[in-house]
Amino acid sequence: MTKPRLDGLYLLLLGSVAFLLLGTIMVNANAAAMVDFKVLYYPARCLIQHGDPYNEAEVMRISQAEAGANTWDPANVRHIGRYIYFPTTFSVSVPLAMLPWGLARALWITLTVASLILASLLMWDIGAGFAPVLSGALIGFLLANSAFLMTVGNAAGIVISFCVIAAWCFFRERFALAGVLCLALSLGIKPHDAALVWVYFLLAGGVYRKRAIQALLVVLALSLPAVLWVSHVAPDWMQELHANVLAFSVRGGISDPALASRGGRALGMMINLQTLVSAFRDDPRVYNPVTYLVCAPLLAVWAFVTLRFRSSPRRVWLALAAISALSMLPTYHRAQDAKLLLLAIPACAMLWMEGGLIGWLALLVNALALVLTGDLVWILLFSLVDRLHLPAPGLAGQLVTAMQVFATPVILLVMGVFYLWLYMRRSSAGETGIRGRGAIPEIPESS
Repeated sequence: MTKPRLDGLYLLLLGSVAFLLLGTIMVNANAAAMVDFKVLYYPARCLIQHGDPYNEAEVMRISQAEAGANTWDPANVRHIGRYIYFPTTFSVSVPLAMLPWGLARALWITLTVASLILASLLMWDIGAGFAPVLSGALIGFLLANSAFLMTVGNAAGIVISFCVIAAWCFFRERFALAGVLCLALSLGIKPHDAALVWVYFLLAGGVYRKRAIQALLVVLALSLPAVLWVSHVAPDWMQELHANVLAFSVRGGISDPALASRGGRALGMMINLQTLVSAFRDDPRVYNPVTYLVCAPLLAVWAFVTLRFRSSPRRVWLALAAISALSMLPTYHRAQDAKLLLLAIPACAMLWMEGGLIGWLALLVNALALVLTGDLVWILLFSLVDRLHLPAPGLAGQLVTAMQVFATPVILLVMGVFYLWLYMRRSSAGETGIRGRGAIPEIPESS
């Protein structure tokens, strides 16, 4: 291994250590730790006991009987009781719910940490073929800013990690069955995180389409028993799921994209484009259509280019970089979901190696996106506002809110458009591309 590759690997490992240390501290110090895992665990416990997992009263009865009412943070009780995942998620959560809470919690944290670090190593393996130090620095920074993901136990950590692992397996043509299973589990748990990555492989044709179809078949095979079970226990689960989603989306709710949201402006902030549009017109009849009008043409162009032009090793990563940012914008997503930007690191490294203005722009948009969707900058800003006792309606509080409402969705939109433009340009130009610091090598096999 060359010195640049070793240096890049050290930077990635440094970020992994920071991720582990900060995450461990936050898990032990936070009263609301693992709240998002409880959202998976206790409805699954309810289902095991033949209760309706979409009925808040039944879930809370089970959870409080097992955990004790005094262990719940009153602000999070309703968040835990209202289940908003599809029944397909039970194929993963039920086996964990058969275990005692302490053991299930430890396994979930371990799986989150291990899968995210493995996914990071695999993306570095691709990026290191172009710029190993830059790839290690960007991925290490992303990992160091992922402690909140470990703290709340959100399923996005595992879902996105599995999705990234699947992309590596398909690209390298190694461990294909493992890649298919990983993508299938991602689709089954949080389809809004993995669906557009799956769509890319479906549209790209060839062996990629074969893997995408296999993943879909595995999803159906894993999900059918869970769907039949839930339908038997809770025949009205679709209506109850819809009601639970609406309950969180009411004005001021944790899923409300507007400024009045209780959860949209916190550390795990919402980052979809509705948050920006709602600042001008707080009406879902306005901010939802405007968001779709902005995102639909971009996604349509991306899909057309994928169908029209044959994939190549370098264009694969331009396509995935574009969709990793664009997929955050049309529908409900939080900062935890933005770890999908791992898929943009290889494209950034490739463009940086080419040099010129494009390389610098790639570094700028990737760095800004990682900073604004990471944990550390927001922890520091929130701590500064609290430490200085600055009023929330004051200038400092307004600046922090403006960064969340405007800067984060805007940089994701800019990043998505930037990579989409390059994807279109490189696809129509064939493999000749722009040459900077010498010829662009093929992406090497992992060493």
